[in-house]
Amino acid sequence: MRLSKVILSLCLLLAFVASVFADATESTQLLPDRIGKFRKVSSTGSSSLKTEGINANPVAAEEAEFLANGTKVVVEVLRFSQDAYAYELLSLRAARARQRNPGLEIQTAYGTAGFISDDEFAFFKGSHFVSLRPAKPIDPATRDALISELSGNLDKGEADIPVLIKHLPNPEEAHKNAVYLHSFSDLSQLGVQQAGVFSAIQAERNADAVIAAYGPSKVVIVEFNTPQLAAENDRSIIAKIQELWKLGQPAPNAYKRVGNYSVFVFDAPDDQTAKQLINQVHYEQVVQWLGENPNIYKAAEKHYINTTLGVLVAVIKASGYALILCLGTGGLLGALLFSYRRAQQKNVSAYSDAGGMLRLNLDELTPERNPARLLSERN
Repeated sequence: MRLSKVILSLCLLLAFVASVFADATESTQLLPDRIGKFRKVSSTGSSSLKTEGINANPVAAEEAEFLANGTKVVVEVLRFSQDAYAYELLSLRAARARQRNPGLEIQTAYGTAGFISDDEFAFFKGSHFVSLRPAKPIDPATRDALISELSGNLDKGEADIPVLIKHLPNPEEAHKNAVYLHSFSDLSQLGVQQAGVFSAIQAERNADAVIAAYGPSKVVIVEFNTPQLAAENDRSIIAKIQELWKLGQPAPNAYKRVGNYSVFVFDAPDDQTAKQLINQVHYEQVVQWLGENPNIYKAAEKHYINTTLGVLVAVIKASGYALILCLGTGGLLGALLFSYRRAQQKNVSAYSDAGGMLRLNLDELTPERNPARLLSERN
């Protein structure tokens, strides 16, 4: 018995050590030894990888060089705790690449979403951000094969871009140039010139933000995690805008609180354009309680009342229908019985003058009339 306990303890210890070793190995080896015809020739840890100042360190990261036929490609993989951080890094890398390639757009053809520039191909899928940087230009077929194989080995996660981006005006086009910040500490990375109003925002990393360009106009949406935080910042923002107006300093063309959103429009050519853009933003939220729903008793009471009333109405209706059916059936049977009795009375009356009753005419029963009907004397 003791030996079996010792063996079980050793097995559990070995399993724990193997798990720790697997996690340590995964944190330094996210890339395979081969990607198509490319083979890994060197690998480094996460110390040299750039996260563009986002408010999250990667859970695991690896950068490696791959070589095939004299062509070298540096592949970088970072895995985060949430999909949103991976998309944030993608949008920031795209914004940096857009400075060199103004027409660059984020597309859904690579991973969950990604972009292609002259010197970098990047995409995100699930909680992973992947970047490929060739030493020299490679043909599109080789590029797409590399991206496809790397993407195919990654977990898809939520398989979608952040919901906040979908609430921008014309989101199908806006996401191509949008920059997204998850749980931000400041909004300086949005690159807005008239950013003085942002100093009034106190998010404490409990808010997300997105910016998208519409020609010269820019729309910024800040989503706060609670209505209280949204209300407090709304008051501060309005006070700051009024202060900027008094000082003659640049301020947003338009501002509006929509639910938990604070919506700004910058650099609009006129007030009408700013108003049209800001009115296209609608707040949508699904409430999901992490603990017990505080309104559960009210909801149960309302459900009970509605259900009871529904049952009562159904019973009354059923009783009414049953009563009508019984009365109708009784009336029909009564009418049939009355008709039958009337018919019987008419038939009897046809053979008797006693009002429907049999009559015994004893005075007519004489021997002269019908001797066979007379009782004979008993001996």
